[in-house]
Amino acid sequence: MSVDAAQSLYRTLTERWNQRDAEGFAACFVDDGTSIGFDGSTVTGRDSIASHLSEIFADHQTAAYVAVVRDVRVVATGVALLRAVVGMMPAGADDLNPDGNAIQSLVAVESEYGWRIVLFQNTPAAFHGRPDETATLTDELRVVLRETNTG
Repeated sequence: MSVDAAQSLYRTLTERWNQRDAEGFAACFVDDGTSIGFDGSTVTGRDSIASHLSEIFADHQTAAYVAVVRDVRVVATGVALLRAVVGMMPAGADDLNPDGNAIQSLVAVESEYGWRIVLFQNTPAAFHGRPDETATLTDELRVVLRETNTG
């Protein structure tokens, strides 16, 4: 059940990002959870995460995530590690921006309130000196994007 719960939690997290819902995004975390953004910004605490994202959503037209879960591992009873890849669809665009590709990881725990995130990290998938890897990842995410838009 931990695998399904972690995937569901991640899906909720990405949906809240795509809806520009700072409170909903932050609600996915434990009270003292940590979110590390694409630019390395580190924010700890559900209230701080909500505040930080509220400012971002107010000042920027954020791109939407197109995500693929790569792996979910149960590391202990009530603890799961999820790894995913994402592409970013800029607002108003009809294709992904390969410069926004990222690798995402989250550690989730089962709490009295259900599954919540302890740590979420969003790391650029820069693949320095390996443009073929960027192209392969972007192509994979474009397939998901097409499936999402047609299905």
